[in-house]
Amino acid sequence: MKLFEEISNPRDIRRKLGLNQHDFWSKVGVTQSGGSRYESGRNMPRPVRELVRLVHIEQIDLTKIRKDDLIVAGLLKTENPDLYKSLKKAAKSK
Repeated sequence: MKLFEEISNPRDIRRKLGLNQHDFWSKVGVTQSGGSRYESGRNMPRPVRELVRLVHIEQIDLTKIRKDDLIVAGLLKTENPDLYKSLKKAAKSK
């Protein structure tokens, strides 16, 4: 089960992670004041919502992702799906 099922209130996510607004929002390229507006009920654009999910829920460090990594993963998934599934399962168990 994931720590957060959905992104209905980013403030709750931020508080569960123990982060202040600056630290939470800067990781997804949003200013503290912009994040404050989202936490007050303003609609979050889908790209921002997805970045929040990737960074704070899936805990992906965006600074480490490179285009080549995504290309290799996609190629592996289509060319050798059994190996892809095996590696994915092994990664989840770590």
